[in-house]
Amino acid sequence: MLASAPKDHRLLPPAQAMAGAWLTIDRGVLADNYRHLDALSGDAECAAVIKADGYGLGAEQIAPTLYEAGAKTFFVAHLVEGIRLRPVVPEARIFVLHGFMPGCAKLLHEHNLIPALNDVAQVREWAALGADHGQALPCAVQVDSGMSRFGLSAEDIAEEGLFDGVAPCLVMSHLACADTPENPANAAQRQNFLAMAEYFPGVPRSLAASSGIFLGPDYHFELVRPGAALYGVAPNDDTPSLGQVARLMARITQIRTVPAGGRIGYGLTWEAQRPTRVATLGIGYADGFFRAQAGSAAVWYGEQRLPLLGRVSMDSISVDLTNAPVDLEPGDVVTVLGAQQSVDALAASGKTIGYEILTSLGARFYRVYL
Repeated sequence: MLASAPKDHRLLPPAQAMAGAWLTIDRGVLADNYRHLDALSGDAECAAVIKADGYGLGAEQIAPTLYEAGAKTFFVAHLVEGIRLRPVVPEARIFVLHGFMPGCAKLLHEHNLIPALNDVAQVREWAALGADHGQALPCAVQVDSGMSRFGLSAEDIAEEGLFDGVAPCLVMSHLACADTPENPANAAQRQNFLAMAEYFPGVPRSLAASSGIFLGPDYHFELVRPGAALYGVAPNDDTPSLGQVARLMARITQIRTVPAGGRIGYGLTWEAQRPTRVATLGIGYADGFFRAQAGSAAVWYGEQRLPLLGRVSMDSISVDLTNAPVDLEPGDVVTVLGAQQSVDALAASGKTIGYEILTSLGARFYRVYL
């Protein structure tokens, strides 16, 4: 783990030397995480969810790694995500979880994408498009097993002849409480899903996303859909995360000594009780370091924790250098995400979840793909 940048910052590549922070995405760790989840899934196919630009890490850069690791089926949320992904993994199956907006079914077919049909109107539009092409087109049928979010109801799927004009290749649903294994809602949803899937005999089934995989084989069925776990987010409070795919380093832009009684940041909410060395870092809430983390978050220099001081600004934060080496200077680098601080630990400091941290990482970082 890199603790600091070279003291002669001219040794850095120009684009990196200009950056206030850089994000390193380790595709080797990503591939290892996929293979681990694939092994846990037994006989079920292990797909990969890369919505929200690959959970903030760059779908176009990571999809080929996952494909080479064994993922031949991908899930995105929106149609535009699928269109962008199609040329990156031309041989893969790509499902669009939200299906399509009214009038957009033709676009899915043109880009060889498979919709997850979520309501009766989508089923009928997809069937009509198939009729225009003289064949029933493949689709996933998403059913609402108890989350009351996406999916057809039990009454919908019982409608006689509704699916006559489509070709379901997957029936799926989503667990609301998979990250709390003891929650009885998991078993209830599984039973509902089993009952609804009976309307589609012989069609592969999928219920488990990342956390659902860790509920055990009863939840795996024929296909699992890991997302956040691929990128290093823990599936639940009792199961450690897989390898950390992302490392985030921020550079010191300024160092000053704040005298006793001096205050820092918007609202002057933090007051120095003694002369304090303070570093300003070029990262803020525009980069996914949230205002809610004020008073609890920290960054690291080697094994030294450097607490956040005052509020988070759009482009900067201030941290306490009391426990850092005295020879630090502007341009040196501290760790935001890395060996000392996982994405889940950083999320906990803002009372949120690792998903939100990853998907909020800003576009201003210099990115390094290993």
